[in-house]
Amino acid sequence: MMTDILGFVAAAAIITFSGTQLSRHGDRLAELTGLSKAWIGLILMATVTSLPELITALSAVIVVKAPDLAMGNILGSCAFNLLLLSVLDVMVKKPITSLVKPGHLVAGSFSIILLTTSGIGILLSHQVPLLAWISPFSFLLVLIYMLAVRGIFQHERSQLTRGETRDFKGATVSSSEITQLDNPARRRELLRSMLVYSGHAVVVIAAALFLPYFGENIAQKTGLSDTFFGTLFLAIATSLPELVISISAVRLGSLDMAMGNLLGSNLFNIFVLSITDVFYAGGSLFAVVSSTHLLSILASVMMTAVVALGLVIRPEKKVWRLSMDSLTILIIYLLLILVIL
Repeated sequence: MMTDILGFVAAAAIITFSGTQLSRHGDRLAELTGLSKAWIGLILMATVTSLPELITALSAVIVVKAPDLAMGNILGSCAFNLLLLSVLDVMVKKPITSLVKPGHLVAGSFSIILLTTSGIGILLSHQVPLLAWISPFSFLLVLIYMLAVRGIFQHERSQLTRGETRDFKGATVSSSEITQLDNPARRRELLRSMLVYSGHAVVVIAAALFLPYFGENIAQKTGLSDTFFGTLFLAIATSLPELVISISAVRLGSLDMAMGNLLGSNLFNIFVLSITDVFYAGGSLFAVVSSTHLLSILASVMMTAVVALGLVIRPEKKVWRLSMDSLTILIIYLLLILVIL
């Protein structure tokens, strides 16, 4: 068992190191390309930081044959990503939802739609006919995810067109101030950043390949259920890139990138759920997993709704270094872990 624990910790440490580098070079890519940091966080960063969930989930259903471990990892990561907002909130003086762009509501709204759809998929899994061995809800999740990416892109483009990009202090930044690739030196720097970014992305993916193997062994030897272990420990391990990158982004002053990364990761995580269903050979993934996962979905929907309220209300005060929305998110997450334990 000690070998499994050491292997689990080693893979997590590698993900942590490369995740830090991804944050630095992602921030630089945003500056060099002129793309908004919210867009970089929502799509580029979120996709890469969610690759451990993808690789881990596929390994869980293909190699380990543990669908509950895969589902717990994906949904647990969604809940943990939202919990990370409380961590980031402690790092800034004002509530983080009052410092980022209200435009994150778009990603939050689509996230709630995707989570709710996946929950309905679990509830109605035995009543809806399959398409081959795949649940029709998987195709619906893919469609909604594509609409989300398009909707977010159009929203960000409209903000840039109107010159309404804001920095982490909330000050307006004119679109003309965005760095342009107007000389060979900048183009070379862009190429270098892309290569380094891609290299660390590969490292994160490689390390994530080993997480489900060690995780399943630990769960079996400790007597923990796949649902609980996947929702808590495996989800935290595969969410380390989000944790490291978000903290690094806040330290760099890129609060919108941090928020975009977390909300975008949840969008991609549910998309991963549909991919996992395709590769699960035992039938529909939604039909074989425990109904306990519905609690994770409910908790994630509630926490996302709290974030949305914070983006609208934009609170100004904190309680014990946490805003009321971050404190509420923390309480919901702790209750989820206590209930599924």
